[in-house]
Amino acid sequence: MNATDLCYTPATELSRLIRSKALSPVEVMEAVLARIERINPVINAYCTMRATEAMDEARRAEAMVMAGRPLGDLHGIPVSIKDLALTKGVRTMSGSFIFEHRVPDVDAPFVRRLKDAGAIMVGKTTSPEFGWKALGDSPVTGITRNPWNTGMTSGGSSAGAGVAAAAGFGPLHQGSDGAGSIRIPSAFCGIFGHKPSYGRVPMWPTSNTDSASHTGPMTRTVADAALMLSVIAGPDLSDRTALDAAPADCVARLDP
Repeated sequence: MNATDLCYTPATELSRLIRSKALSPVEVMEAVLARIERINPVINAYCTMRATEAMDEARRAEAMVMAGRPLGDLHGIPVSIKDLALTKGVRTMSGSFIFEHRVPDVDAPFVRRLKDAGAIMVGKTTSPEFGWKALGDSPVTGITRNPWNTGMTSGGSSAGAGVAAAAGFGPLHQGSDGAGSIRIPSAFCGIFGHKPSYGRVPMWPTSNTDSASHTGPMTRTVADAALMLSVIAGPDLSDRTALDAAPADCVARLDP
């Protein structure tokens, strides 16, 4: 499997290969980071990278596999987080000069769950300012371009997530949607995006659209979206409106 193939391999398959020791998280991360370095300057999907930290985490993930340690559902899998979501120690600008230098000291609940499942955050993906329009541009991060035709819009507000998924910047990307912000860029970029039912994935802090905005997966396959949703869904005390039910095994419910 060459580097490009690795970048387009679904998370469900990467997980199987990593667990069987047929593939190292380091190999996956090296391929994804190299592709981002080469293509991101053209399409502008990532606004903040943590390449060094991600490689360090991939090496630790590989050591856990080799030592036979218990592994999470997303062990060693690259993931991106939208620039609207709080990420501990990683700049979160919300696409605005107002927060250009903000570095939160806490993770949003779904970010914490992704980490606990073994996913490795590659960086933050672009959003228009505060996610308030369905186009892929912001005053602080510039224009995010459609990877199929850079003269066309990526849609928004989860612009970078949609572009990153389509461009092979890893398999799993997080978006949020109040009025189409997952669905529009997913349609424009030719990927699968899912806006879960209200309360399925806890929202904290409260979105600027309150109950209209939901967090969900943006991926190239339905199975990858199901896998990611199984990890990030479920009640959390930080969100009083979160559904009081354990997350379903969405992957097991897919038709074979």
